[in-house]
Amino acid sequence: MDLSLTGEQRQLVDSFAALLARESTSERVRAAEPSGFDLKLWKALLETGAVEMAVDEAAGGWGASELELALIAEQFGRAIASAPIIEGQVAVRLLAASGEAGKELLSTVLAGDQLVTFAPRAGCGAKLGLVPAGAVADHVIALAEGRLLAVPTGNNSTAVRNLASMPLADIVIGPESLVLAAGEQAHDLFSGALDLWLTLTAVALAGAARRAVEIGVDYAKQRHAFGTAIGSFQAVSHPLADSATAADGARLLGLKAACAFADEPDRVRELAAMAFAFAYETARDATRRSLHIHGGYGFGMEGDIQLYYRRVRGWAMVFGEPAVALDRVADERYGATAG
Repeated sequence: MDLSLTGEQRQLVDSFAALLARESTSERVRAAEPSGFDLKLWKALLETGAVEMAVDEAAGGWGASELELALIAEQFGRAIASAPIIEGQVAVRLLAASGEAGKELLSTVLAGDQLVTFAPRAGCGAKLGLVPAGAVADHVIALAEGRLLAVPTGNNSTAVRNLASMPLADIVIGPESLVLAAGEQAHDLFSGALDLWLTLTAVALAGAARRAVEIGVDYAKQRHAFGTAIGSFQAVSHPLADSATAADGARLLGLKAACAFADEPDRVRELAAMAFAFAYETARDATRRSLHIHGGYGFGMEGDIQLYYRRVRGWAMVFGEPAVALDRVADERYGATAG
């Protein structure tokens, strides 16, 4: 696996890092918390082609690779951006893969006229639960009862309050839903899209974990006790070092999963689920450790670390505990009857 970036890829990363540094400050993240969605940020992302880049040129996009999407997701995670860029990218890829069935909706989305999201959990009967960006999207791409559907939200969406301040919603699948695929094709398309969502979310979690460590390190340098910076105490520095190492490992595994789409397609499902499970545990622990290093200040809403602590849990839990992803690894390696 060669992770050395081309000049164009470095430029891509730098441009998104600069955009998010400008448009997704901690003040903007706080301001967006009532709805969990920053419309100004979303418009800025659309102007840079953040959604259309995920689609092949033949379908009106840029044809970005999975690695390039993952590199952007890392910056998204560092900024805990209040915009469903990952779900939007996965959704437009599904629309493009569905052919003529999704062509009209895809054109509308790429034109910036509608927001489409992706439901990582298959529907239960006529209901989709905890859909990321479901409270702000116009359509949700989801698997339900053996069909891949584009479900209009409209009056079918019920926002779900959550500690992560994300625009989650429960959505009722109505008869007006557009059927994109059915049967085995629907399952194959959804499973591939879920692999991509798990991969990109894993790298975003790794980025958030790394930024949480940086916030903890900065505070440990500034906060003094007994006449010295608290970062000089092993009880403070060692947990931060452990989290920094784990964050690097989570990033590496996530990027390996991204590269596997082109280099090792037979291992994508396994690697994507592994990356998600490890990145979730890493981000959970990194944000917890950094928050506790801040002491009581870490629990105050004025500090930035609590934003990361809450947001990474929300990102991950829309799919489930790490055990859910590890079940997917076991199914891929040992068969669906494993366990």
